Amino acid sequence: MRKQILLSFLLTISTAGIACTNFIVGKKASTDGSVICTYNADDYGMFQNLCHFAAATHQKGAMRQVYDWDTGEYHGEIPEASVTYNVIGNINEYQVTIGETTYGGRKEMVDSTGLLDYGSLIYITLQRSRSAREAISVMTTLAETYGYNSSGETFTICDANEAWIMEMMGKGPGSKGIVWVAMRVPDNAICAHANQSRIGKFDMNDKKNVLYSKDVIKFARSKGWYSGKDKDFSWKWVYAAPDFGGRRFCDARVWAFFRHFDKGFDRYLPWALGKDPKAEDMPLWIIPDHKVSVQEVEACMRDHYEGTPLAMDTLDMGGGIWQMPYRPTPLSFTINGQKYFNERPTSTQQTGFSYVSQMRAWLPREIGGVIWWGNDDGNMVAYTPVYCGNTIQPECYNTPGADAVTFSDKNAFWVCNWVSNMVYPRYSQMFPTLREVRDSLERNYFELQPSVEAKAKSLYASDKAAALKYLNEYSNEKAQQMLARWKQLAVYLIVKYNDMAVKPTENGKFLRTKTGLGAKVVREGFPTEYARKLAQETGDKFKQPE
Repeated sequence: MRKQILLSFLLTISTAGIACTNFIVGKKASTDGSVICTYNADDYGMFQNLCHFAAATHQKGAMRQVYDWDTGEYHGEIPEASVTYNVIGNINEYQVTIGETTYGGRKEMVDSTGLLDYGSLIYITLQRSRSAREAISVMTTLAETYGYNSSGETFTICDANEAWIMEMMGKGPGSKGIVWVAMRVPDNAICAHANQSRIGKFDMNDKKNVLYSKDVIKFARSKGWYSGKDKDFSWKWVYAAPDFGGRRFCDARVWAFFRHFDKGFDRYLPWALGKDPKAEDMPLWIIPDHKVSVQEVEACMRDHYEGTPLAMDTLDMGGGIWQMPYRPTPLSFTINGQKYFNERPTSTQQTGFSYVSQMRAWLPREIGGVIWWGNDDGNMVAYTPVYCGNTIQPECYNTPGADAVTFSDKNAFWVCNWVSNMVYPRYSQMFPTLREVRDSLERNYFELQPSVEAKAKSLYASDKAAALKYLNEYSNEKAQQMLARWKQLAVYLIVKYNDMAVKPTENGKFLRTKTGLGAKVVREGFPTEYARKLAQETGDKFKQPE
């Protein structure tokens, strides 16, 4: 098992610019009482399988080897827990789900001698926790005992009853210590974080809903970073003050999420734009103006600031002919000594995997927890259901031989990327076809969910093992069906849109010429608005004489 875990980690090729997005929905804020949380794992070069750690018991004295989640580097070992729980993806058999986004913060707080990085900390904790509160205790105890070697991190920590946001940082080289604060998201609220520290002031007297390290303020005072009253202490302004990038590239994604559920949230647009130092800061969470569904949250994972001043599907040159709401990276570039930037939306091409986790307290735990999972940009995949008691991954999410530099048409990451990379440059022309297939699959999953879970619940009452096997087989079947449909989509797209023309269809079949040897083709040319702008910008260069 250790060899398999190490191989999975080694196949993850990381870069310095990790960037992710998490959304959180409390149980009284959702349409059906689910706690919901999400994660886009974004990093160029990333290749990740749907990971699995089997439940196990361990002999006294057993040790757990720790490998860096990003680099695969061996850090050392720690004592193994006597009992560890089943983990599939970022959810365990008790419906505990943990995600993260990296914000960095003060560089002098990073402790390179620590044993645990943020990724290994997540997966070790998932194997040892039966609730979100226990996960917070496990994470902070492990980091305080063995050291934490990552920079500033925001964690989403949820179970079927509670949702928490926690921020953590080291205390500097050789310290083997951390400072941290965790706040429970109100049940009727939604929250988000996206690579910018989000926790500001916190009520140190609210022991039920606010947890923190004993020296969370004392440490800042000892460094000369804070001298005010305890009640005025703000985690983010002391340890990771928002700058232009933290607001425009990061908090803007939070703003975009919140504005879907608060019609007045555009008041915080100046904060998201990042240029006004006096702009009003956003709240950590809001009460949504309506109950939030899993489907709505999936849609938010596909956001490109559509309908806002930050929209990317516009006619500027960066979007190309077919108004692509994606831009090449890095985010910033310099021309003639002047720096410029691209927007950074929630949906982005460098996503390695994406999920929406649904946790429900009223169902048996292995039925209540389902992680809707995709192996590429959330906008370009159909999220398939993976139940938290599953012990066998579908082949397409755990493909032998496939890795970051080895293509396989049996692997979801590669097939989904094959399709998405065809669509990106011809977005307005080709994306509607992809969206139709994606949405059709997801509608089917949600339509089937009540009957599938009813059958599983019936089996669970008399034969728990049979119920879990049924859900595992169902999950894998849907994932493999998605892969098969995506392969069909890939072939369809290359045939229909070959050579920047379009082949029309009738009753699902491509039309041929009268001889039957060729295909009918429609040459659509430039989209009208793009053609108009091209004519305006080029003047007489392409103007035909009368």
